[in-house]
Amino acid sequence: MGRMTAPHTIAVLGLGRMGQAVATRLTGHGWDVVGWTRSGRTADAVETADAPQDAVAKADLVLLALFDGPACREVLDEVRDSLRPDAIVLNTSTVAPAEASELAQRFGAAYVHAPVLGSVPAVAAGALRILAAAEQDTLERVRPVLEALGTVRPVGDAGTAAALKLIANNSLAGAVLALRDSLRQADALGLPRDQVLDVLELGQLGGLVARKRDLLAGQSAAAPAQFTIGALAKDMALLAAASNTPLRSAGELADAPAGPEADIAAAATAPAVEDAVLEPLRAYIRGHATGDPAHFRDAFLPTAHIEGIRDGVFVSWPLEEYCTLFQGRPAADEATRSRRIDSVDVHGTVATATMTLWHGADTFTDIFLLVRVNDGWRISNKAYHRHS
Repeated sequence: MGRMTAPHTIAVLGLGRMGQAVATRLTGHGWDVVGWTRSGRTADAVETADAPQDAVAKADLVLLALFDGPACREVLDEVRDSLRPDAIVLNTSTVAPAEASELAQRFGAAYVHAPVLGSVPAVAAGALRILAAAEQDTLERVRPVLEALGTVRPVGDAGTAAALKLIANNSLAGAVLALRDSLRQADALGLPRDQVLDVLELGQLGGLVARKRDLLAGQSAAAPAQFTIGALAKDMALLAAASNTPLRSAGELADAPAGPEADIAAAATAPAVEDAVLEPLRAYIRGHATGDPAHFRDAFLPTAHIEGIRDGVFVSWPLEEYCTLFQGRPAADEATRSRRIDSVDVHGTVATATMTLWHGADTFTDIFLLVRVNDGWRISNKAYHRHS
């Protein structure tokens, strides 16, 4: 591509929530903007083209606001032969680090990778925080456009910018799930939701609670989503894949009952695990508390195994052999023993759970696999670790 000049005409490819907000903001700042989206969606304040090739034909800046990396590659493949020789590609989409690096390599000096922190209200206010990676001359040419949208933070390369965006969204996912857990615990204690939200606004989750207060209080369920559960779940899956490190939030958000198109705050209002899933775990606790093996037979499937290290040797007991360890009476020190269900994660007809048991000088971590059978739940297997 030839020498690039400062952009005058901008093509915005992708007119979803963010793309439409960006196109509207830039139009309001005097740029000639033409938009295009695969869904055929139109934007009231922006001229739209029927084909992406038409949108980019006269544009010296092509701004991508697409859902993911595959969408970016597909659209850029469609328009590449229609780009002006001096056109700059400015990608604000959230993609995997490897995808960002590949696009930067493909387009060279004409590519700016600029994922943004913030949602639709931040676009309208010009308050996005933008992680921009590009060659210096290219970045300076697009800086007026970026600064119309928010504050620019230069980053060394496209892969790093993409990775940092995923890390930022990971902190958001953690906040959403922490808020969910707080609301579930408050509900279990019978606390009024408005009072709980008042107090949460005073703490570390205060900003999120303040922004999403109406939805959290159940007052704006029909309001359009600013950032969807599906988009955040996608970002967490990208992060887990890029780091090759398990990320619990990826699965928890993907399984949120509110659905992928709901606002992320809806994930925080998801109800606690139904009692039917907890019942076999409670039966298991009753078995330990009473020493009565009948409770274990209620908790486990007949085919279940209990596995772990006992006296330095791996053991794998069938259920009936495990039941012989219990004599039908509580342990002598039962009054000092305690047990706690730490987590339960439901995935359709299967679930995983963890429990901590404090039994005298020993502490056990139990990991359960549960399945739904005949409209009820049973433990299919248990593995444990003993801490002495």
